[in-house]
Amino acid sequence: MPTHVALLRGINVGGRNKVTMADLRQVVTSLGCTDVATYIQSGNVVFTSPKADTAELAAALEHAIAENIGVRPRVLVLSRAELAQVIADNPFPDESDPKCLHAVISIVGFGPDEVRSVANSLQRARQRGSREEAHVVGRTLYLRTPDGLARSELAAHLARPGAKSTARNWATVSKLMALLDA
Repeated sequence: MPTHVALLRGINVGGRNKVTMADLRQVVTSLGCTDVATYIQSGNVVFTSPKADTAELAAALEHAIAENIGVRPRVLVLSRAELAQVIADNPFPDESDPKCLHAVISIVGFGPDEVRSVANSLQRARQRGSREEAHVVGRTLYLRTPDGLARSELAAHLARPGAKSTARNWATVSKLMALLDA
C-alpha cells in the first residue's frame, strides 16, 4: 500500500490554529488510513492509504480537519517517492547543520513570477551581507540559512500570509523519510 506524508501549514504557531497530534492522528485514521504517526507539533503525519492520488488525499484531509477540529490549514501530501526526490534533489548536500537547510515545498508549484521573486529577494539579502542561498528545483525551494532562519529576509518573504507552500528544516525532512521507511 502507498505510504505518504502530510505536511500541514500554519498550525500550532503563536497560539493559533491549535491542533493536538492525538486529534490529528484520529482524523487521518477516520479517513481509512493506517500506520498513522505524527512527528513534532508542527503538523507532520506519515500514513499508509489505499489511495495514491496525493491531491485527493490533501483535499480530504483539509476537509476532515476543518470538520472535526475546526481549523483550516493548507495540507500538502507527498508520496514516499516524492519525498525521496526532494531529498535527492538537494543542491546543498554538504550543509552539515540540518537546521540551516530548509525545504520549502509549494502546494501548486513555483511559477516564473515566484522564481523571479525568490531571486530578487535573495539578491536584496546578499546586498545587505546575507550569506543565505536558495535554489528552486521543481516545486521545492531549497533555502540555506547559515545565519539562522529568523534573520532570513527570504524566509520572511516566503512566510507571508496566503503563501501556498510549507517549510521544513532538513532534520525534519530526514526524520519523516526515516519514518516512511520504518
